[in-house]
Amino acid sequence: MEIHFTARRFRAHPNVREHAVDAVRKLDRYFDGIRRCDLILGFERTTNSLKWVEINVHVNRTLLTAVEKSDDFHKSIDLAVDKIERQLKKYKSKSRMKDKKKVRRVKSKAV
Repeated sequence: MEIHFTARRFRAHPNVREHAVDAVRKLDRYFDGIRRCDLILGFERTTNSLKWVEINVHVNRTLLTAVEKSDDFHKSIDLAVDKIERQLKKYKSKSRMKDKKKVRRVKSKAV
């Protein structure tokens, strides 16, 4: 899986970068077909800033996206990764159901 990390309008601290990349690498547990992952970090205001994280996961022919905002980058990253985990689980179960239906159709035609 390719991981592209982008920090918009600032230079990310190495700890934040490591945390984000490690969190995204763990997504391989839920689905093997992840091709590429884009991590985009940014903030809205300079004082009392609201930090946001956008994660785009390219799976086969589908793009899964999660955007989270909070007062801390670590918190935003964890919340966005949780959203992507749920989306991956749902995508995986839907694709398995399609495969099962295809197999059933082939078996019914053979009989």
